[in-house]
Amino acid sequence: MISDGVEDEEKWLSAGITGLQQNAFYMHRALDSNNLKDALKYSAQMLSELRTSKLSPHKYYQLYMRAFDELRKLEIFFKEETSRGCSIVELYELVQHAGNILPRLYLLCTVGSVYIRSKEAPAKDVLKDIVEMCRGIQHPVRGLFLRSYLSQVSKDKLPDIGSEYEGDADTVMDSVEFVLQNFTEMNKLWVRMQHQGPTREKEKREKERSELRDLVGKNLHVLGQIEGVDLDMYKEIVLPRVLEQVVNCKDELAQYYLMDCIIQVFPDEYHLQTLETLLSACPQLQSSVDVKTVLARLMERLSNYAASGAEVLPEFFQVEAFAKLNNAIGKVIEAQENMSTAGVVTLYSSLLTFTLQVHSDRLDYVDQILGACVNQLSGKEKLDDSKSTKQIVALLSAPLEKYKDIDTALKLSNYPRVMKYLTDGTNKEMATVIIQSILKNKSCISTAEKVDALFELIKGLIRDLDGNLHDELDEEDFKEEQSSVARLIQMLYSDDPEEMLKIICTVRKHILTGGPKRLPFTIPPLIFSSLKLVRRLESQNESVPVEEATATPEKIFQIVTQTIEALSSVPVPELALGLYLQCAEAANDCDLEPVAYELFTQAYILYEEEISVKFPFLHDSKAQVTTIHLIVGTLQRMHIFGVENRDALTHKATGYSAKLLKKPDQCRAVYACSHLFWLDEHDSIKDGERVLLCLKRALRIANAAQQMASATRGSSGSVVLFIEILNKYLYFYEKGIPQITVDSVQGLIELIKSEMQGDNTTADPAADAFFASTLRYIQFRKEKGGAVAEKYEPIKV
Repeated sequence: MISDGVEDEEKWLSAGITGLQQNAFYMHRALDSNNLKDALKYSAQMLSELRTSKLSPHKYYQLYMRAFDELRKLEIFFKEETSRGCSIVELYELVQHAGNILPRLYLLCTVGSVYIRSKEAPAKDVLKDIVEMCRGIQHPVRGLFLRSYLSQVSKDKLPDIGSEYEGDADTVMDSVEFVLQNFTEMNKLWVRMQHQGPTREKEKREKERSELRDLVGKNLHVLGQIEGVDLDMYKEIVLPRVLEQVVNCKDELAQYYLMDCIIQVFPDEYHLQTLETLLSACPQLQSSVDVKTVLARLMERLSNYAASGAEVLPEFFQVEAFAKLNNAIGKVIEAQENMSTAGVVTLYSSLLTFTLQVHSDRLDYVDQILGACVNQLSGKEKLDDSKSTKQIVALLSAPLEKYKDIDTALKLSNYPRVMKYLTDGTNKEMATVIIQSILKNKSCISTAEKVDALFELIKGLIRDLDGNLHDELDEEDFKEEQSSVARLIQMLYSDDPEEMLKIICTVRKHILTGGPKRLPFTIPPLIFSSLKLVRRLESQNESVPVEEATATPEKIFQIVTQTIEALSSVPVPELALGLYLQCAEAANDCDLEPVAYELFTQAYILYEEEISVKFPFLHDSKAQVTTIHLIVGTLQRMHIFGVENRDALTHKATGYSAKLLKKPDQCRAVYACSHLFWLDEHDSIKDGERVLLCLKRALRIANAAQQMASATRGSSGSVVLFIEILNKYLYFYEKGIPQITVDSVQGLIELIKSEMQGDNTTADPAADAFFASTLRYIQFRKEKGGAVAEKYEPIKV
């Protein structure tokens, strides 16, 4: 059925075009021979094709455009006729003798255009005559296209300021009256279209009407281009007349489109000065009209106007634009009871954007908007549809983007109240926006109270809301989120140590609720912020009496110790151990030996109970080896321990080293322990005997590794461990340790050469290069001269 209708319409269009072209051919022949009578005859027959009612607006438009092109040629002919002496008045009367009204009116509009141009009669009289006669066509489609043609041929001939058609008898008011009358009639025809035809085709008719909307809106564009329409005329005549039509037509499509046209066509300053009139029409529109979009576009235009220059802002203050817009939004929401939540939030989001542009210094206005939004959302479930979510994120993001300072957002009492209506997912999205804003703008949050408020806002990233697990979240996304939280923690700072301690305690309170998966990301930055405070206190400890200070290193170390213990629930023993060692080093800088010893003890307990038990079964025991070197490296930098405590700690470290699973790992860890017994900057830590003992023990382990390789693989394996130990011998020999003698160095060199030349030794180019480099170093030291050369001279390479 549908396909048959389309085919029939194509046939009717084809027939109409054929008839139009045939008559146009004869019209052209008459024009060429200057035969006015035949030209009018065939042009009327040509235009009769537009009388059809069988075509849809889309197809009718194709036929109309062909007729329009022919009418332009006819208009040129009429101009030439008048120049040859033909009376334009007689011509104007002559075309009215056409048999059918539609061709007659098209010809009348065409001649009328020439008539106005000739200035033989006032333009207003001709325009009024034609626009009145056009009432003879009441068929919606035919009438709309006829009046559209009238608008097209007359728009450059309207009396206007500075135009050639302005005179004593012709005024701007006449032009306005003509356009408004044409607009009114076209709007009536357009609205009437919805009532023509069966109810089942209503959707089709609405689509056709939508295609024709520009024909009606063109009149408003013409009004907007008339120079003589000043603010007073717009306020007193144009806007009231147009709005009267908009409200009274009671048609959803027409009301929405025409309101949008008004906003887009007329100047911003006109909208500002007539804001109350324009806004008063909004609650009177049909409840199905998308008023939120209309108002949003109006506020967007006004915001852009405000952004054009500071000199226009006083106009906004003068007309009290904010109060009027706010009041209008309330009335529209009240009038449209079925407005969606997304629509409500869209309106307040647009108002907020406007307010931030015009009244950026009025935080009370911003908070008022957020409060109004909360009132509208009260009693509703959390927003879970995508449109509402998008709009509320835009609403909450606007203050951050404008002020570029989270401190300002924290002053808005209604900001967290709006966030309560977000779903968990949207809450996290908004929290990420807030953190990114802080990081981007390097905002400073310097009080515990503000930090507490901030962490309440970003709680979607700090902890699981409503007991929901985050297992469904992509692991990479989760890491990125928590990394941003970690960067935020690092940015929290106060010059006042007491306040900084309060900030640390506040952050600790929040992050400890985050669950085991988040703690490895959030605890380390808090620990390092705490250690920064410790070192700051140490650098200024003389200026503050101890009895007056509550922020003391001892107090902070208690807090960080308890915080690190929270990691036991994860568990991540390597991370916790590393943090204990970092804190021990800070305690060392503060000369707090008991604290440093306790922290080392906790690190050792972790190693014994978690790491050494857990990791021998893992590939290469890498974590265990790494941890041993971390312990040794940290202990080497400690200078605060007394003899007894240091001996206990170093004894444990060397014991752990000797118990590693793999011989090469054992060897390297043991020779690394040699550095624990000789520190240049501390005379109390210079024990050459124990240095030598570690190196000899490392040699025995290296030798055992060689024997094991020989027994299992039939070859002695690489000598790289011996070369590494040789380098340690050279290091301590150069330091002047008496126990490291020339003979011991020489013996080790010979041992390495012997091993490398043995029949069972596996070729190892890397070891060969390493040994050659070591020998070159010895030769270099010999050639350097002075005491160093004397020391190296006895060594034979």
